[in-house]
Amino acid sequence: MVKVIKKGLETSVQDYPGRIGTLNLGFPPSGPMDSWSFRLANVLVENEPGSAALECQFMGPTLKFDSDRVISITGADMSPKIDGTPVPLWESLEVKKNQTLEMSFATVGARSYIAFSGGINTRAWLGSRSTFHKAGVGGIDGKAIQDGQIIPLNKSKSYAGRKIRKSSIPVMSTNKKWIVEVVKGPNDDWIDEKGHKMFLSSDWKLQSKSDRTGYRLEGPKWSFAEKATNKGLEHGTFPSNIIEQGYPTGAINLAGQTPIILVNDGPSMGGYIVPYTVPSASFWKLGQAKPGDSFNFVEISVEKSQTLRSEQSAMCSEVSLISSKEENILIAEKPAKKIDHIKIVDFDKEKMNEKIRNKMIEKKGMKNIKVRFFN
Repeated sequence: MVKVIKKGLETSVQDYPGRIGTLNLGFPPSGPMDSWSFRLANVLVENEPGSAALECQFMGPTLKFDSDRVISITGADMSPKIDGTPVPLWESLEVKKNQTLEMSFATVGARSYIAFSGGINTRAWLGSRSTFHKAGVGGIDGKAIQDGQIIPLNKSKSYAGRKIRKSSIPVMSTNKKWIVEVVKGPNDDWIDEKGHKMFLSSDWKLQSKSDRTGYRLEGPKWSFAEKATNKGLEHGTFPSNIIEQGYPTGAINLAGQTPIILVNDGPSMGGYIVPYTVPSASFWKLGQAKPGDSFNFVEISVEKSQTLRSEQSAMCSEVSLISSKEENILIAEKPAKKIDHIKIVDFDKEKMNEKIRNKMIEKKGMKNIKVRFFN
């Protein structure tokens, strides 16, 4: 078990992919905002990629361990320390009994992930341990962790020293600008050509009034197609109003003139148009952005978004590891093969000899006779 000494700003239990199949009941998936970093954290400690772990937002917690445990920290850099000694991200670490993990403010990125070997053992709710703050379900008592709480862990066997290769680590923005992929629809035909060009060529600032429900963006004004301004009263007064419809996760929901990206804890339906949707493979960028950062959106096809998701999921596995203590032990114990004799073959010389033999056979009139040569 782990005791919470300081809770951090908002640290919660999440799992991946979260609460699936419950949108019709009014419950969003929840789960980690940056599932790429989250899954790699679990891979490092030899858990299933979706096992329950901690998501730390903007400022991390201080935790005390009551037994030896292997952990990993990924995502945003919150300057983690164990008993005052700085420790690296993106590798598995051994924490001894009575040692303390301390995390500070995020310097690069916004959310860190702490995975424990064995995973967090809280009660699942509707098939997921993910915390949904606004309904008070999942996690520990349905809320972010609190000072003095105990985080229960499963038993485990894992090794320190496992590392993620650099090419598999998501690259965080260091200049407060993010390029975010989007897919058109489902209501892209409510925006005119001028409105589409404006959206894809503008900087959109992430407002401070944003959370795991929705990311409010600040930018230029939209222009609309005729069907948005010349419509039946059932669609509502404003051009962005529409008969209530289901929202996909990642929907860029146009409330009046304000785009709101509906993220992990967002609503399942409403009466605003959705001209674009952020695909799941790009969600990690939203999770690592801070208020005041700006987004530039790039349109991609549905097929491209599916390819990105497949590639990302493939990386969130053992293939992204570059070393582990266990693997090094196996390599060291593997006996070396002794080679007594090496035969070197000159293939050019062999081909030349074959041509000479064929010419000799033709001269002697033995072209149709099968001849076997022995060395």
